[in-house]
Amino acid sequence: MIFENKNYLIIGGSHGIGLEIVKRLASEGANVYAASRTKSDDLEKAGIEHLTLDIEDDDLSALEGFIPKELHGFVYCPGTINLKPFNRLKIEDFQRDLNINLLGAVKTLQAAIPALKKGGEGSVVFFSTVAALAGMNFHSSVVAAKSALQGLSLSLAAEYAPAKVRFNVIAPSLTDTRLAKNLLATDEKKKAAANRNPLKKIGSPADIASSALFLLSDKSVWITGQVLSVDGGMASLRPL
Repeated sequence: MIFENKNYLIIGGSHGIGLEIVKRLASEGANVYAASRTKSDDLEKAGIEHLTLDIEDDDLSALEGFIPKELHGFVYCPGTINLKPFNRLKIEDFQRDLNINLLGAVKTLQAAIPALKKGGEGSVVFFSTVAALAGMNFHSSVVAAKSALQGLSLSLAAEYAPAKVRFNVIAPSLTDTRLAKNLLATDEKKKAAANRNPLKKIGSPADIASSALFLLSDKSVWITGQVLSVDGGMASLRPL
C-alpha cells in the first residue's frame, strides 16, 4: 500500500480510531491533516497538521483554508453512543446524533470534495455501527443516524464513480475507545462484552484502522459503495 507523499484529511483524528489512522498514515509517509475539537499530545509529537474544529458549529469555513488543493483520502470518525429505551429518547437526542454522525459528515465532505476530485482515485471512509446491520436494543437514535450515513455513502459512490472517488463504510462492533468507556468501565463489563462476540474479543483501534487503511489504499481501487463489517462476526454469526 503506497501512501507516501499523498494527502489525507481525517475528521476526528485526535483520539481512538481516528488517531490510530493518523499515526498509521504518517508512519507510511503520508501528509496527514487532522481536524478535531481537541489536539492530543500524540498529534503534536508527530508534527501532524491540525485544525481545531467543532463539527456541531454552523460555520466550518475554516476547514476550506486548511484542506490542501489535492486530497487522496478523507475519513470521517466522529460518532456517538447514546443507548436508551426509545420512550426515553427526546427529539434533541435524535437531532444531536444526526448532527454528529450525518450532518457533520455532509458539511466537512462538501468542503473536501473539490480536492478529492483533483487528487484522482480518492477514497472516502465513513464509520457506521454493527447495530445498523443487526437489530439491537436501545440503539434507535444512533442507528437512525448511522443508517442515514450508509445511505449517503451508497448514493455518493454512484454519483462520484465517474470522478473515481470511492465511498465505503466500516461498521465495527464494540471497540475499546474513549467513546465506549462507559460500556467498558470495569473488568466485568469488558469480559461480558467479549463473551457476546463470536470471536470473544472486543475490537481495538488498531483492528479498525487496518481496515480503513486498506480502503484508503491502492489495494482497494475496485471497491466502492460497500459496508465492511469489522465486528468479529457480530452482525452475521450466531454460534451454537
